[in-house]
Amino acid sequence: MSIDITDLRSFYASPLGAVTRRYVGRAIDRFWGPLTGLRVLGLGYAPPYLLHVRSQCERALAFMPANQGVVNWPSTGASASALVDPLMMPLPDSSIDRVLVVHALETVESPTELLHEIWRILTPGGRIILVAPNRRGLWARMDTTPFGYGQPYSRSQLKSLMRQTWFSPEGWAETLYMPPLTSRLLLRTAQVWEGIGVGFSMPFAGLHIVEATKQLYRPGTVQAVRRSRRFSPVFVPSPASQVTRSSLISPGFRGVKQGPT
Repeated sequence: MSIDITDLRSFYASPLGAVTRRYVGRAIDRFWGPLTGLRVLGLGYAPPYLLHVRSQCERALAFMPANQGVVNWPSTGASASALVDPLMMPLPDSSIDRVLVVHALETVESPTELLHEIWRILTPGGRIILVAPNRRGLWARMDTTPFGYGQPYSRSQLKSLMRQTWFSPEGWAETLYMPPLTSRLLLRTAQVWEGIGVGFSMPFAGLHIVEATKQLYRPGTVQAVRRSRRFSPVFVPSPASQVTRSSLISPGFRGVKQGPT
């Protein structure tokens, strides 16, 4: 189940959306690294997290799924956004260096096909940053935010999904420990919630953020080698024939012939 583009824009324009953008953006920034001369793609609804990246990289694109809708981005200058099928993106192989996936993995019909398509467009050694709702957190249980729609994930599920689609997870982060409510008190104490959650490694964070690298070689299935059995001759005794048994009797012995009494 996907969420409409108007709802996404409204959420990030709200006070709760501003807090979300702040803490999720900080976690993402720790994984970007130097972007000079690189090509960056945001898939899903990534404009809130691409604003400061656009000035650093060679090129930044924002692809949005067709069932979600699209907005013009950036607001000034040439548009860099497009409405696409996320499973068949209009990009050549090995053409993107960094991919940010946010508001996409949890709502796509086939997560494995999505990641295979991202693997195709990434350059050798390219990296992906995935933002996905935590199935143990409150943000995945309440539909007051865009992260309450679709399929949430646990860390082990994300690891398995990455390995199935030829990605090697390298960095993890959890964020959004505060409840997804619009209370002014909660919004003001968001920093306290975040500090406690990160400091004590609490399991109820709202989001998982994982960075993974594209594997250069697809792992192949190793099949067990079937070894042929070596047969060695075995001598099995066979029953003696009638002739052989009779030959064992003394030829001079014919028995006693009894006459009539």
